[in-house]
Amino acid sequence: MPQGAAAARYLRGSLPPARARGYAARPEVTMARKQASDFDPELLKLFDDYVHGGVDRRGFLERAARFAVGGVTAAMLLDALSPKFAEAEVVPASDKRLKTSTVEYDSPKGQGKMRGYLALRAGTKGKLPGVLVVHENRGLNPHIEDVARRFALEGFLAFAPDALAPVGGYPGDEDKAREAFGKLDKDKIGEDFVAAAAVLKARPECTGKIGAVGFCFGGGITNLLATRLPDLAAAVPFYGNQPKAEDVAHIKAPMLIHYAETDERINAGIPAFEEALKANHVKYQLFQYPGTQHGFHNDTTPRYDKAAATLAWQRTLEFFKKNLHK
Repeated sequence: MPQGAAAARYLRGSLPPARARGYAARPEVTMARKQASDFDPELLKLFDDYVHGGVDRRGFLERAARFAVGGVTAAMLLDALSPKFAEAEVVPASDKRLKTSTVEYDSPKGQGKMRGYLALRAGTKGKLPGVLVVHENRGLNPHIEDVARRFALEGFLAFAPDALAPVGGYPGDEDKAREAFGKLDKDKIGEDFVAAAAVLKARPECTGKIGAVGFCFGGGITNLLATRLPDLAAAVPFYGNQPKAEDVAHIKAPMLIHYAETDERINAGIPAFEEALKANHVKYQLFQYPGTQHGFHNDTTPRYDKAAATLAWQRTLEFFKKNLHK
């Protein structure tokens, strides 16, 4: 696409001042919220690399400069691509229909002292099936708390642990969160979520039947949990790294697997994963959503695809209700 045309697409809409909850606004002028189609595909690839630690902020800005034309700066592009938590919130933290709390727990094989966000419908009398909600590679940010509340409103006991708890928790800034997350021991993080599953299952509000759902990094952790927990009742990874073929043999839980169409890094592992799932007779459904980017379910960024996210969410709820209410 000619740079002039690309600039015109980037500049659609007004340029409101930055406003967000849970992340530090940059001093530069910001852009109106966009969709993935408003950006050059190469810029989206660069942003994905940035999000996953392949390039730092400075590197992103330097490489994004070639897309910054017609009065648009690289910093403005980064702001437009970055999460807008307050604007995308679906279930407010103050929602009176819910009871939420912070739960601390021990992870002796992981990072030690951990904590997570627990949500359920206020006034619930009986026990509820549990859903462990696993965040992306920025810890327990406002978006994942919101997702946990969404599950709670659907009749589940939702528990969202924070891998960043030992270093102070989510810092309120996505760059700082990503930097802190990159310094953690990934094997220990896996153990933290194994421990969290046991904590959720043993909660007095829980029926003892639990499922796991995760996004990006959390999708990979959900796959890990499926290989580690023979009593996991359901697993729903969203665009997560696949487990090793030899570990797939240990999966007992039915799986509902969501992938984006445009996600070269993650999708490269799909064929081997499917082959292993079939070879080990794992019950699974796999969906790849046309025209979507990695992160299409996250409604705080332009990579969000409303149609695909809505369908994936409906499928996820139906899957959990079928497998956790038995």
